[in-house]
Amino acid sequence: MGDLIISFANWIWGTPMLILLMGGGIILLVHSGFIPFTKIGHAISLLRGKYDDSNIPGQITSFQALSSAIAATVGLGNISGVAIAITMGGPGAIFWMWISAFVGMATKFYTCSLAIMFKGKDSSGEVQGGPMYVIEEGLGKKWKFLSYIFCIAGVIGLLAIFQANQLTAVIRTVMLEPNGLDEGDKTRWIIGISMMAVVAIVILGGIKRIATVASKLVPFMVVLYFITVLIILFNYLGEIPEMLMTIITDAFTGKAAAGGVVGAVIITGARRAAFSNEAGIGTAPMVHGASKNNEPIREGLIAMLGPFIDTIVVCTLTALVIMVTGVWQTTESDGVRLTLAAFDQALPSYGRYLLMVAVLVFALSTMFTYSYYGHKCFNYLFGAKRADYYNYFYLVTIVAGAVTSLDVVISLVDGMYAVMAIPTMVSTFFLAPKVKAASKDYFQRMKAK
Repeated sequence: MGDLIISFANWIWGTPMLILLMGGGIILLVHSGFIPFTKIGHAISLLRGKYDDSNIPGQITSFQALSSAIAATVGLGNISGVAIAITMGGPGAIFWMWISAFVGMATKFYTCSLAIMFKGKDSSGEVQGGPMYVIEEGLGKKWKFLSYIFCIAGVIGLLAIFQANQLTAVIRTVMLEPNGLDEGDKTRWIIGISMMAVVAIVILGGIKRIATVASKLVPFMVVLYFITVLIILFNYLGEIPEMLMTIITDAFTGKAAAGGVVGAVIITGARRAAFSNEAGIGTAPMVHGASKNNEPIREGLIAMLGPFIDTIVVCTLTALVIMVTGVWQTTESDGVRLTLAAFDQALPSYGRYLLMVAVLVFALSTMFTYSYYGHKCFNYLFGAKRADYYNYFYLVTIVAGAVTSLDVVISLVDGMYAVMAIPTMVSTFFLAPKVKAASKDYFQRMKAK
């Protein structure tokens, strides 16, 4: 079964998926008039709450929506996802992650604008947002099969199995193994059940509790991680230019990639960027669609900051730490253990503990937010009355993620992300002219004011 999952993920993440996400993102970037570059200042002023209105229907503020979305994206994708990218594709994969992020900003602008533009209602009458409602309300009932494809893949792909797996690896490596307390599978089960209990306390309280916790955790975890990484990079300041050059040159030579093929480097970069910032996958529109905002373009502008923060800033810092310390060439570790080795070498006495705290907060905040995404997919498929059953399924799979191998876990998530991207991107292409028209109208009104 594990081999089948890995084979499926490798097959679906071929050239067609690359064309859909990277090529599609480039088309949207040009179609938008390069909005991610020209309107980033306005997006930041929106994020500061300058135009918030508490009287607008919705469940959370735009800042909480971005915090929740970033809680799901700025996380283990940045710590272990980057390490996996370097292991599989060499430093050049990071360059293609950058390219994916810039085009992903345009993709997120469109998908999250559409989430406000085409909100729907679930079976209980609650206003909801997300690609499934965009497809149904924007494209019509005959396209509803795409909504079902998205939600079925979402129910599986948006489980917290990767986070559970990597958090378990960190706790064992940092706390238990050095003290002779690790007992293999038994320890994995104990950690998995403990994580399940902690996550249950938050997610059973619904999106408002998730958003409240995420908006407090996210700034804290980003600052902690930033400070630690900057301390490390300051100690290796002289090597940073050479490492940046290595990223760029390796992107076009593929020397460090498995098989030495440039195409493999590009696919690895795009795949890890999609896992890290989720642009084009359709997750962020689900949480942005719940925000108190009646201006679709405003929500899209706020949402597009996500890939920039996530990939251009956080992923780059992690990649540089792994590269300047040289651990990517001297250790067999993969995933979070590789990043851990880098922190250990750079800050011998306390680096691993700081990373463990960051991973703990990153992983838990992501687990909280993913439950909301999967819950919405389950709600769409089976109705609001049965939606809460998903939470119990979700909690049980946290334990499964803790005891399963990394290869199987990452492949299952990757495979389902690719399936989710198909309906998300197809609906976005069809409805892009509506976003373009709304954008023109919005900026004319802003100018008039």
